[in-house]
This record gives sequence, structure tokens and C-alpha cells, in this order.
Amino acid sequence: MKKTFEELKISKSILKSLNDIGFIEPTPIQEQAIPKINSGVNIVGVAQTGTGKTAAYLLPLLTKLRKPEGTAPRVVIIVPTRELAIQVGEDVAELTTYSELRSAAIFGGIGWTKHADLLEPGIDVLVGTPGRMWDLYQTGVLVLKKVKYLVIDEADRMLDLGFLPQLKQLQEVIPSKKQNLLFSATFSESIEKLAEEFLDYYEKLEIAPSATPVEKVTQIAYRVPNYRTKLNLIGALMEDEEIFKRVVIFVKTKEHAEGVFKVVQRKSKGETRILHSNKGQNARINSIQAFKGGEVRALVTTDVSARGMDVSQVSHVINFDIPNDYEDYIHRIGRTARAGNKGDAITLVDPSDEWHWSKIEELIRMDIELLDLPKDVEIIETEFDENQEQLREIDRQKIIDDPTFKGAFHKKTKKFSSKRSYDDKFPRTRERQKRTKKR
Repeated sequence: MKKTFEELKISKSILKSLNDIGFIEPTPIQEQAIPKINSGVNIVGVAQTGTGKTAAYLLPLLTKLRKPEGTAPRVVIIVPTRELAIQVGEDVAELTTYSELRSAAIFGGIGWTKHADLLEPGIDVLVGTPGRMWDLYQTGVLVLKKVKYLVIDEADRMLDLGFLPQLKQLQEVIPSKKQNLLFSATFSESIEKLAEEFLDYYEKLEIAPSATPVEKVTQIAYRVPNYRTKLNLIGALMEDEEIFKRVVIFVKTKEHAEGVFKVVQRKSKGETRILHSNKGQNARINSIQAFKGGEVRALVTTDVSARGMDVSQVSHVINFDIPNDYEDYIHRIGRTARAGNKGDAITLVDPSDEWHWSKIEELIRMDIELLDLPKDVEIIETEFDENQEQLREIDRQKIIDDPTFKGAFHKKTKKFSSKRSYDDKFPRTRERQKRTKKR
């Protein structure tokens, strides 16, 4: 039988905030993690995005703090991106509405003196990126000798972004006698090593098998021949305002982001915003906040915002491009079906993506049929350069699978024909169809 937040011994002021927010009952990660954190043990929590893991550590830690004390932070929460720092900072502020606990969120991209001013009156909970924390520590503004609870959130992303050196630096100056909590969407070998190095001993909580997508996400994939046809499909999908209410479209490059943005703006109603590395920090933050508030219908973004964007009513995630890191697929589709809601994830797979798509299927331990395009979507002939690029990638994949394979570009490049059959372009789909027919 599910426990209530009261039975999990959350403080009355926090319970009042939960009631205002509309959180009625704990999620599985919260039900398992809160008693463990209350007991004082170190834990590693492996949970999908959208399962409530942030509240899983915030609720017991804010309860433990009870009231303001001193000027130096007692809880430090390290996150990989400025977007996530802002989001977790907002979560802390929301949960402490009826409490006197003080908090601040710090991150790179703006002058450090502004963050120094936030810390000067004294805080109890500090949320921030590792680089900015280290900057403020070195200037003497941030004192870390009072830390009793350390949280490393999105640990897998932290390693992906190369923050291990900064984590080690911070670990050296934070008291060794403290409770350590590490959360990750996956439990890879590198995360296991990090946990052993930082936590000494710990208890592992795994809510879903590592690299398993959110259960309430319906996953669909379309077989699409090229970039321009992908744009046509996006335009056709976004014309349906009733179904595609609030959409995040993930792309691999800022060039693709710009192309998709123009099509969505032209083909659909409702405001569209775009996020990529050339956009300033304020523009990115404002776009995410507007999307969260319902003012923006579609957000076109690179993976810079795959995590740390907590919006509970995203109806669809569309993968215009397959991510370079297969595990990012999990984080992308985790933007929908949050807080108990249902959602749809749509992935567009071109011929050179099919091999990568099979690897994602292996990772998530699911077979997702590649569907033909809807009849009303115009199919554009693949341009020569894109066709060549696709075929080179397919040859590279075949060589990975079979090092003895000699691709079409091997030595006799000049005699290579750009025309290949449909079966050649989608070899794995055809193999799967043949196997299905035999059954």
C-alpha cells in the first residue's frame, strides 16, 4: 500500500507547500528514497527523468534542515547545467514557501558578483553548477565547511560534460563527514566508479531498469528518406493543433534547428521558440520559462536543453535527428509523460539512421516499428550530396559490424553510383520484414 507524505515524515511547512502545488501522493522513487535519506545512509538513485527524483531528495533534506542556521550552506546540490540549476532552485523556493529556509541558485554565464550578493546574507541550500561553485569558493565568497548533505544530480550528464575535475576539487574542500546522495538516469560503469570514489559505501535504489524509457510514453518512428522530407513531415504534424498542443522538437545541429524553426513558424499556429548554442543565456531561460508557462506551443532545441527542463504538460517530443549519444534518447523522451501524464515521442529515421535506431532499440530493450510516412506528406527526392553522405555513413556502419567489408567508396570511388535500391537504403527494415513474413 502506498505511503502518504505525512507517513514519510515530511515537515508540516513542506506538506503545506506540496498541497498548494497539488502533489497528492509520492512517486515510487520518492517512496523508496525518502526513508533511506531520513536514515542517513549514502544512496545512489537510478531513475528516469520525469519520475520525481528532484523532490525525492529535496523533501527529506528540507525537512532535516528545519530552520535557518548560520550563513554557510548546509545542503549543496551540484547540477550539470544552468537550466537545471534554475529549475531546481525554483523547486526549492516553491517547497519552502511556508518555511524560513534560505536558498540560492548559481551558474555560469553571468557575472559572479551577482551570485556573491545572493550568498552574502546567508543561505541554507545552495544549488549550482560545479564551475560557478568553484569560482565563488576560490574568491572566498562561498564557504563550504558547514556542508552536511551533498547531492550530485544528473551525474551521468555531469560526466558527459567533462565536469569530473571540478567535482573532485569540490569534494576535497567539502567536509568528509556528510551524507552523500547521487542521482543518475543511467547506471553505467563510469557512474559506478564515480559512486565508489565519492560515496565510499552506499545503497543503490533503481526504480526502473537502467536505460528504460518512461512507461507512459508512446514511441513512434517514421522512415523518412531525407532532410527536406523530414521538414515536410514536421510541417504536416504541427498543423494539427488539437493533438500537438505543446511540443519539444530535438535536432542535432543549430543549422537544423533554424530550418525546423522556420517551417514550424510558417506551417503552424501558436508561438515557436528556438534554443541552440548561439542563443544567449537570457534568451534561452526566457524561452524555457515561456514554454513552461504555456505561452509557447513549440520549442525547437539542440540537446543543450534535453535535461533540466521540467514542464509537466508536454504532449509530444519529436526527434528530428537521432542523438549522437543513444542514452540522450532516454532523456529527450523524458520531457513528456511527466508527473503521471501520458505523452508521445516521435522519431524521424533516415536511411543512415536505421543502424543507430537499432542500437537505441537494444538500449531500451524494445522493438519499435518503422512506419511509412502519412500519405499527405510530400516526399522530396534526396539531393546528391545528402545521398552521398548517407551512403558513406551506411558503409561505415557495415565496416563496424564486419571489418572485412569493402564499402562502395573503397578505392573505386569514381565509379560509384549514387543510386541504390530501397532495400539497400533500409537494409535492416527489409531484413525485419522478411523475418516477420517467415513467422
